[in-house]
Amino acid sequence: MSRIGKAPINLPSGITIDVSQGNMVTVKGPKGELKQQIDPDLTVSMEDGVLSVTRPTDSKRHRSVHGLYRSLISNMVVGVTDGYKLELEVIGVGYRAENKGQLLILTVGYSHPIYFVIPEEVKVSTVSEKGKAPLVVLESIDKQLIGQIAAKIRAFRKPEPYKGKGIRFKGEEIRRKAGKTASK
Repeated sequence: MSRIGKAPINLPSGITIDVSQGNMVTVKGPKGELKQQIDPDLTVSMEDGVLSVTRPTDSKRHRSVHGLYRSLISNMVVGVTDGYKLELEVIGVGYRAENKGQLLILTVGYSHPIYFVIPEEVKVSTVSEKGKAPLVVLESIDKQLIGQIAAKIRAFRKPEPYKGKGIRFKGEEIRRKAGKTASK
């Protein structure tokens, strides 16, 4: 069996899970509500505050989706209880980040600033302290959406290996390369 798929999901207090017709799983918690359509062959059962996902057979298709949907439901439970937070650093001379509501404005070395509209489900804020790289802080209850938005922001100017300039996740290690002068 799948190690991830057979692991039970412990539900904290204040979380309600509803499995409707067509296997639509709805998770409600203090931070909001999330919905996910799961495979119709899988069964979701709840006993004594513990949620488990089971598969009918050991066919390749059932094994491949068993752990996936268990992880998606687990991420939804964590999202509606604690939420997710990602921080991106904007590193480079003259690189700036600011936001006006849900509009993120990035100045990252191009001839024009980049305007990026963040969806309403994700809260965005920017922190600019003197002597430190500007930070873009994203908060949401949906792990998939916040990861996708962060990846799009990072793609505007990926960190380059020579000077390390660009947009990176906080704490991300960049493999640095030696320049031409290091070979002498």
